[in-house]
Amino acid sequence: MTAADDRWVTFDCFGTLVDWHDGFAAIVRTVAGDRTPELLQAYHRFERLFEQEVPHRLYRDVLSGALQRAAAEIGMTMSDADARRLPDAWGTLPVFGDVEPMLASLRRAGCRLAVLTNCDDDLFQATERGFRERFELVVTAEQARDHKPAPAHWRWFARSTGASRDRWIHVACSWYHDIAPARELALRRVWLDRDRTGEDPASASAYVQSAAEVPDAVARLWG
Repeated sequence: MTAADDRWVTFDCFGTLVDWHDGFAAIVRTVAGDRTPELLQAYHRFERLFEQEVPHRLYRDVLSGALQRAAAEIGMTMSDADARRLPDAWGTLPVFGDVEPMLASLRRAGCRLAVLTNCDDDLFQATERGFRERFELVVTAEQARDHKPAPAHWRWFARSTGASRDRWIHVACSWYHDIAPARELALRRVWLDRDRTGEDPASASAYVQSAAEVPDAVARLWG
């Protein structure tokens, strides 16, 4: 799938390309109302636990299961139907406004673009309709049978494309899910730090705070 001179840029999706935080909160608010911030704070803890469980859980089950566990922790009652609103409305999560110009710039520069996402095939299909162009390759947790930060997505991508590390750059917002494991794999990585989480920027090959900065950062890494 990869020619010798191909240059691949892979992306995390949710939080990096798609506004996970505001979109997620808007869906949850329909069932949690004013308690949405409290519920989401608890949700983040349970999501990581559910993603690490064996055997592999589909992400839609992670979403609904972690949401119900979080609700129970803060003393809220949440039915199965209410918990399913989150995966059922997944396609409503909006693409960040600075993303399409970035993707267009990278394509003009000759980069091949792919997504490595922790969601399921059907959830990403709903999400991809919000982009102007399709990605050349998508690796989901459903395909990889694991969730990042485990290395399965990167290994799947490498097997599928034959891309070597010197022809591949990974771009992501999440230090925990993407930047730290990409560093362990010795991949060049651009940290798009939308969340200002405070980890050491030296963990990344390049550090930016907006998608508009990504094409120049990628060009510098290509040398």
